[in-house]
Formats: sequence, structure tokens, C-alpha cells
Amino acid sequence: MTRWENCRNVLCVRLDNMGDLIMSAPALAALKKTYACRITLLTSSQARGMADFITAIDDVLTFDVPWVKNDGPTGREAMATLIQQIRSRHFDAAVIFTTFSQNPLPTAMMLYEAGIARTLAYCRENPYSLLSHWVPDAEPYSFIRHQVQRDLDLVQHIGVETAHDDVLLRSPAESVWQHVYEKIRSLGIRPDKPWIVVHPGVSEVKREYPLAHWKDACRILHTHYGIQFVVTGTEREIPIANELVEALPHATVSLAGMLPLEGFMALLRQARLVVTVNTATAHIAAAFHTPLVVLYALTNPQHVPWKGRGYVLPYPVPPGLRSKNEVLRHLQETCFAEATEVHPEDIVQAVCSVLLLKEIPAMPELVTGRTLTLV
Repeated sequence: MTRWENCRNVLCVRLDNMGDLIMSAPALAALKKTYACRITLLTSSQARGMADFITAIDDVLTFDVPWVKNDGPTGREAMATLIQQIRSRHFDAAVIFTTFSQNPLPTAMMLYEAGIARTLAYCRENPYSLLSHWVPDAEPYSFIRHQVQRDLDLVQHIGVETAHDDVLLRSPAESVWQHVYEKIRSLGIRPDKPWIVVHPGVSEVKREYPLAHWKDACRILHTHYGIQFVVTGTEREIPIANELVEALPHATVSLAGMLPLEGFMALLRQARLVVTVNTATAHIAAAFHTPLVVLYALTNPQHVPWKGRGYVLPYPVPPGLRSKNEVLRHLQETCFAEATEVHPEDIVQAVCSVLLLKEIPAMPELVTGRTLTLV
């Protein structure tokens, strides 16, 4: 009942955001390669689109659970239907991927109700019969790993071997990029002058970087270095993008709300540089080896873009917006105690360093509150 070698139909659960799913991609690939299994992903509606670009995933179930932050969790009747749907697929096993501040037990209970006998997850407390394979969670009190490494270490507990730890995403078609390129040219970007992507919007207020600082940094970069900006974002981030365009009308165009996911990924893959807050944008760009400057709100130290190149500029979360989660509050009092602000001049220095250097420095795997020294 507990062996995994003959598991050919596996459910993998990643219920939070798109960036979190991207960081689980190496573990999914390793699991599939080791056991030659069919992988069905259970994920949120926010992360659903990215599943199409992760080749290890064969099928997708989408559900917004009430124990993960989202725009509108699905109700009890729908959850009962989901449990029945999971039961009907006769999964051999399930793997629950979480950050160290998330509790896997609600998901474990759901899978228990669905009749899955083999289940693997990290858990801080003893889950007893809810998990057949329990890995005690020592993070972040004893140590902290990058999320990619955490997920790889989890599946290694069931004998999964890791051939590589790269985040591999399916590349958009060349025709998609050509369409996006013609779009930005038609909006006013001059291809004979340097342009970069800026992504100021984020899903949580606590991770926002002040819009006034975005404006000041872009204004300096354009005035002194002639840099143009392609602003990206979701539909609800259109107002932020429009404000940046209004601040620099002759140097900035907005594609916020205009691109499907594949078009957005094509843009990030072709950009010379992406300047972004710590959101899925950073993880996509890093997977395509696009240089980055990441304005990194100090919420989770282990979510720096995996194998990213460029600079991370960490800044504190305002006290009134900090999480009530005890695990994350512990980080605020320890790892992030020395956090300092990031000023527009810091962004300018980082951008210029990336654009001028022939060899872009590798990002750290973890960040603290200390300001990083730029080359």
C-alpha cells in the first residue's frame, strides 16, 4: 500500500499561484521521469493557464479551495463534486506541494475523503492516518530552502531521482512573438532604441512597490539613457500601467490586459531586461534566461527566481500589511529585521548594471532584509 514504484496515475496538488506552480515544475518533471507516470494537476484558477506550458502535466483539475487565498473560493457542494471526481479517477497516489507557511491538512483530508491511499506532504504536526508519507516540516525554524529545492526534496522521499533542477517551460511559437512585436511597434516603441519590460502590478497589496517610485525610476532611465518601456499587467492592473504611460507618454506603451498568457511569455522571452515585483512574471523570465531586476517585497525569502540572473532589491512590507501567519511573522522578526527601503536610484543603478555588463550576475537563492551591493 505504501510503495510508489508501480504508481502510474498520480495526482499532484498545487493550490496557490502561478509562480508557485512554476517553482514546482522541476519536481513534477523528476516524478514523471522516475516513475513514467501520468500526472494530473489539481490547481487554482489563477495558476491554471501555466499548466499548459509545463510538459510533465498530462491533465488538469481546477478548483479554488477556501483554505488558500483567492478571488472567490468554490462552495461546499462544488467541493463534494470535486471529491467525487477525484475518487472516480482512481489515482494511485497524490503529492501535496506547499510553502512552509501553508498547512497541508485540509488538502490531505480532501484526498482522504476521495479514497487516495498513498499521499505525500510536508506537515508540521503529526497527520497520523491523513498522510501515508509524512515528511516533518522543519522550515523555517531550523533552515530555509528555495521553494524549488523544497519540492525536489519532498519527492526524493519516495525515491524520485533528479536528473536536472531547471525550470523548463514550453516556449511560445515564433508567430506569437511576431504578433506581439508588431503590436508594440504600432503603439510607438522604436526598435532602434533600447526597450525593456516593466511589470509594476502584483496580486497582493503588501507586495506593491510605490507607483511614484516606478515613475521616478523610469523617468531617469529615459531622460539619461533613452530607454523605452513596455508595461505589462493583468486587466485589473490597467490603471497602474496607464499612469506610467501618462508619466512618460513618449517612452512608454502599455500592453496591460492585452496579451494572452502565451503572448506575455513570448514578450518576456524576447525582452533584453525585465523589471518586476516578485510575482509570476519574474519566474517566467528566469525560466527563459531573461535578465531581471526584481523589486522583492520581503514576504517569503525562498521565492527568488530560480537560477535567475540580475539583481534582487529587497524592501520591507509595511507593518500594517504584514501577515498574521505566525511562521511569516517569525521571518519578519529574524531574517527581515534589517530591511531597508529601495529608492528609484537603486533601480536605475541595477538596470544600468544589467544592460552594461557582459556577464550578468546570478541571483541569490534566498534574500534577507539587507540591501544588496550592486556591481
